[in-house]
Amino acid sequence: MTPPHWLKSVAWAALIWNFLGVIAFIMQMLMTPDMISKLPIEQQAAYSNTPIWSTIAFATAVFGGVLGCILLLLKKALARVLFALSLAGIFIQQFYNFIVINSIELLGASAVFMPIFVVVIAIILLLLSHKGKQQGWLL
Repeated sequence: MTPPHWLKSVAWAALIWNFLGVIAFIMQMLMTPDMISKLPIEQQAAYSNTPIWSTIAFATAVFGGVLGCILLLLKKALARVLFALSLAGIFIQQFYNFIVINSIELLGASAVFMPIFVVVIAIILLLLSHKGKQQGWLL
C-alpha cells in the first residue's frame, strides 16, 4: 500500500526534532568542569554525578529516534523497533531525572513540560510506525 502523502513531512519534522535531541546530548557530553561550576549548586551535583546508565539511556533515546526517523523516511518497518528503543531510553532517562535527582525540586515545575512533550512525540512516532507496519506502508 502507498503511504499517505503527509508521512514524509512528519518523518522529516521528527528527524529535525530528534537531531535537536542529539545536539542536546552532545552539548551535555561536552560540558567541562568549568561550565558545570557556573551552574546553581544543586544542578552541579546532577551534572557531575550522572550515572553511566542514564547517559546510555539518553544516547539510546536520541540516536534511536534519529535512526528511527531515517528508517521511516526509507519506509522500513525496523523504524518501529528503533522508536521502541528510543522510548525505553526516554523512560529510563526520565526515571533518573524525576526519581533519582528530583528535577522538579531542582528546576521547578517547568522541568515537567519538555519531558512530557518528548514522551508524547516518542509515543506518536512509535504508534505511527506501528500503524505503518500494519497498513503496509513500511516493509
